[in-house]
Amino acid sequence: MELQECKPIVEMKNIVKVYLDGTVALRGVDFDVCPGEVHALLGENGAGKTTLMKILAGVLKPTSGEIVLEGKHVRFSSSADALSKGIGMVHQHPALVPVFTAYENIVLGAYRPGARAEIEKLMEETGLKVPLDAPVESLPLGIQQKVEILKMLYRRVKVLILDEPTTNLSPLETRELFRVLRSLRSRGAAIVFISHKLREVLEVADRITVLRKGVKVGTVSAEEATPTLLAKMMVGREVEMVVSKPRVALGEELLVVRDLWVRSDLGTWAVKGVSFSVRAGEIFGIAGVEGNGQKELVEAISGLRRAEKGKIVIGGIDVTNKHPLEVYAAGLAHIPEDRQRYGLVLEMTVAENAILGVQRSPRFQQPPIMKIKWSEVFSHAREIIKNFNVQVPGLTAKAKTLSGGNQQKLVVGRELTKKPRVLLAVNPTRGLDVAATEYIQNLLASLKEKGIAILLVSSNLDEVLQLSDRVAVIYEGEFMGVARPEELTEELLGLMMGGYSLDKAREVLSRKTT
Repeated sequence: MELQECKPIVEMKNIVKVYLDGTVALRGVDFDVCPGEVHALLGENGAGKTTLMKILAGVLKPTSGEIVLEGKHVRFSSSADALSKGIGMVHQHPALVPVFTAYENIVLGAYRPGARAEIEKLMEETGLKVPLDAPVESLPLGIQQKVEILKMLYRRVKVLILDEPTTNLSPLETRELFRVLRSLRSRGAAIVFISHKLREVLEVADRITVLRKGVKVGTVSAEEATPTLLAKMMVGREVEMVVSKPRVALGEELLVVRDLWVRSDLGTWAVKGVSFSVRAGEIFGIAGVEGNGQKELVEAISGLRRAEKGKIVIGGIDVTNKHPLEVYAAGLAHIPEDRQRYGLVLEMTVAENAILGVQRSPRFQQPPIMKIKWSEVFSHAREIIKNFNVQVPGLTAKAKTLSGGNQQKLVVGRELTKKPRVLLAVNPTRGLDVAATEYIQNLLASLKEKGIAILLVSSNLDEVLQLSDRVAVIYEGEFMGVARPEELTEELLGLMMGGYSLDKAREVLSRKTT
């Protein structure tokens, strides 16, 4: 298909969005998408991408501008109105009913006879397998994302908007999703793909539009685009695409996990006899498809879930099944996988979030009545904002008003000011743009030089391989093997993430080459 000759199914013209507080999110943006194409939308956090697509999906109303759908001017009263006209959006943070099952969420408001069989067929065709009868609140983020995508496909949308759809997916699941998108594209679907992962955009998109600070920078075809060009369009400067990994002499074992067994919420074994250690100045990475025990392992280490058997030692102190405050006192800092759910209280201010976990410190409380010393709280918050380059409208602004990148920097800054010996970093760059990702990844690399032991648990395989000194692959609660990144190929990792031990995977690949 020659893109320059296609007739858009949707055209957005001169879209302006000004919020009630005066914030200008969009400044006259034009955007269109054609049947049978994937049009990617790129930009830093806060550039206006999600706002633009929320307007198209009926979630937000534009301040001015117009939308033309299949040749007719439209104005959506709600997301349900847009969905009824064939425009559906899968949001970055799943918008599901937690206590409902996956099946109930998919058919909610759109049940029709034979729905379950239709959904099972969809799962088979797309590879987006989910446990239909499990409550959504018990599912990892990656599985919840699949439920969201299935929900839209079940509704047979004409325009499918995907906001960071691969954030919670493994490389294998991402590849399967791309296969689905190509299939939908070949059947005439119009797809808008929002992503910060440049390689993915170049792999799946036909056209790419870049926004910066609410303004459209330009649109390029995937054929003429390069990662360097796109990164520069997004940020307005050259971006270092490769993190330099400093060589550090390793010190003592600061985190030791021995024969750890942990149960899931359903009572089944989620972690089965896992053992490893992380030394001072080392980044130990754990890779694997989401839902294979990573969540339960992290929660056991941080004191949020009971270990049935085994031992966890931090800085020589046995913290097995200790209260989280005791675990943190032993020297642990924790960057959680979901900054909005576990890292911040969104309705609280920037200053209040800056002292979460250390609010009982004598620095911030005035005895004997334990009154908060706000001058110290504000001073502490200013230190984090300055040292970690957090862009905030003010110390009393609510955390929910910050962009995703700045929310993450606030969490990271708060945790690192605790001066930890061990850092537990779970998907630390999830959903961040290239500039914020560059900042966080370089920060993690620099922490090695300070002698911090880092356990990196990430669904971003490139991130794990680039930052880690050693990598373990987890499958159904067990380590399939541990190796240095340079010893692991994509094929080898794929087999290990599918349940082959390291030795078995090497044997399989050696047979293929002979």
